Amino acid sequence: MATLILYASKHGAAKEIAGRIAGKIEGAVMCDLKQSDIPALSDFDCVIIGSSLYAGSMRGEAKAFIAKNADELCGKSVGLFLSGFSVSDSDFEKNFPPKLLQAAKAKAFLGGIFDPQKATAIERFIIKIVMKKAAYIERIDDDAIAKFADAMKGMS
Repeated sequence: MATLILYASKHGAAKEIAGRIAGKIEGAVMCDLKQSDIPALSDFDCVIIGSSLYAGSMRGEAKAFIAKNADELCGKSVGLFLSGFSVSDSDFEKNFPPKLLQAAKAKAFLGGIFDPQKATAIERFIIKIVMKKAAYIERIDDDAIAKFADAMKGMS
């Protein structure tokens, strides 16, 4: 089964997660949603879409891609993931259309990374206030990634 992993990442956490998922699904193709040369969805049986979350919202390129392709995506084995430090079920409901959430074979929050060298001054300030940290933080959940990948590999 051909798998396409699409991601939207501001500072690289969603890209890192997409790469870890790809490492667990043989032959998976990864693509940044910022690129203009996204492969045709018709070439894939399985599509995984993930985005970083900022103030409860997905990246614009992920929202735009999903809005444009929701009907075709619903006919695939679809997996959805979000990256960040605090995500709830309502974040999935707020960011994905109901029909896509209903069609999804797997959805998961897979953690995040905060790299102060990649962050803006405002982002560093918010992390310092909210998380009481100013240093590099990695909270990517490899166990959740493995479960997510296994769920998607089981789809045919």
